Parts: sequence; structure tokens; C-alpha cells
Amino acid sequence: MLTMSPTPPGPLAAPRVQSAGDLCKAMLAGTVHAGPFDAACLDRTLRHDAERGLLEVQAGVSWRSLEPYLGAVFLPGSVGESIAANRAGPDGEPIVRHLHALTLATAGGELHRASRERAADLFRLAVGGFGAFGPFYSLTLDLASLARSAGRAAAPAHIELPDEGSGGQSFALELLVPPARSDEIVDGMRGVLAEHRCSLRLVEARRTVPEAETFLCWARSECVALRIGYRARGATLGACASAAQLRARLIELAVAAGGSFMPGLLPLATRAQAEACYPMLGAFLAEKRRLDPAERVLSPWYRGVRRAWRAQACTVRWARD
Repeated sequence: MLTMSPTPPGPLAAPRVQSAGDLCKAMLAGTVHAGPFDAACLDRTLRHDAERGLLEVQAGVSWRSLEPYLGAVFLPGSVGESIAANRAGPDGEPIVRHLHALTLATAGGELHRASRERAADLFRLAVGGFGAFGPFYSLTLDLASLARSAGRAAAPAHIELPDEGSGGQSFALELLVPPARSDEIVDGMRGVLAEHRCSLRLVEARRTVPEAETFLCWARSECVALRIGYRARGATLGACASAAQLRARLIELAVAAGGSFMPGLLPLATRAQAEACYPMLGAFLAEKRRLDPAERVLSPWYRGVRRAWRAQACTVRWARD
């Protein structure tokens, strides 16, 4: 019989999840609603179907541990994190291309298996859904597809600029821009950063490949994923307001040029920007309410998106000091 793993004492200790039974019990106990749980122990390989070239792993398995199967470290972090964000692989293809099936725990504490053929709507919502519909227990990967992607890996164009000693905090944004306008957008970003007395520290550009399988699809056409790093002022209230306005202006540069931004930034974007780049977001949130009307599953990303979606626009002023 599966039992809940013992939890270390203390109010901040997160329950450890080691099995499917643990995960379902954590859902029923409201752990996901109340706060995070420790899924680091979901790190086992469950099944290797050599004949079909499929590998089922628990969500906490790291890509590094799969190097013997793929011949390379496919992505940083864990398999579950990559699929929750539908990250682009080393050749620019979104990770959904290499996923055969998934198993997640729903708000009712039940395990559901989904694929393109079975529970296809749940599959489309969960991949790239940032945990809004429940945490993953396992993912079944297509090894041949992953190996082909790893073999086509292309290093991003990378420019690291000298630190100008402006102090403050470091920030990063990942935007999606039309290939023909990437240089123009970078130049525009330099100007906006200079207005805010911030310094551009890093520019990375990687080609991405479109897909149409996920509900919250970010790769609707071939584009350049442009990652920029910059340094802004400290953590005072005025500096935070200025940083939020700066971020909105940088996102707007990409949107105005026919680009977009990665869905991980949705909690930080304005509602107008979210509606322009993710016109399906309202329907996505409606599906969330339909499948989880009590909102028992509240991932940090979903909390942020819900808050941004309900926010009212206001005027923000920043001062040069």
C-alpha cells in the first residue's frame, strides 16, 4: 500500500512526493493549493520500450541523466519543467514534438493519462500550461525524435557586453521577433534601456520552429528567440515601478515589430500585450475554470497570469535620478 512520505518538521517544510500515490494524496490534501511540494524524488525511469523507441520517466528526472540514451544533455533542468513550459530544444523545435504521452494528477487527486489520441484536449492544455492543470507524474518521450533534435543542435548567437558598473539588479527577457527585424529591435532596446539609465549586458539569438499542437502555442511561425539580459536599479518602490514600465516597453518593441514573447512572461506583461500575442489566453483561462472550478491547483505562473488578466491599467511615472 502506498503511503505518504514523512515530512520534516517545521512550518516551511514541503511534503516530499515519491510516488503516484503520494502525488494524488498531496492533491487531495490541498498541498498544491496551499504551497509547493517537493517533487525532487520523482526521478526514476519507469519504462523503456526499446521496440517502439519510447522512454517513460518521472517528471523530476533531469535531462542530464538521460544523456546515455540521447548522447547529449538535451536541455538544462528536469523533463517535467521543460514540458510544462513547452521549451524549445537545441534545434529550436518545441519540446511537444518529442512527447508521446503524459500522466498528471488533476485537482480531484486522480491520475490522468493524455496523448494526441487519448484525452487530446488535456494534452494540448497541459503541455506549455505551466502546471495550471495539475503537476506531471510521468512523461513518455520519443527517443528517436529527441536524438534527431539533439543531432541538429545549433549554438545560439551570443554577445556578452562588458559590465559598465551601473549596479542594481540583473534582469532577463526572452522575446520572439521576426528574423528580418532582430537587429532593428536590439537597437531599439538599447535606446529604451539608455533612457532608463540601464545597461544591456547580454544578447542571445536562436532560431525557433513553429508548432500547432499546444493550446497556448507560442511558436506560431518561424522566429528568432531573442534573450536579453540587462541591469537595472535597486529594489526601492520607485525602482520597481520603473522596472515594470521598462519591461513593458521592451515587450512592446517586439510586439510592434510583429513579434511576441515567451508565455513564461505572461504574468509580467500587460493585459493588452497578452491579448495581442496570446489571443487564446481567455479561452485557456476558461478551460482552467471548467476543469478546476474551485481552483485547487494554483501554480505560481497561473496565479500571476490570473492577477495580470484582472488588473486595471494605470499611469506610471518614473524619474531620472
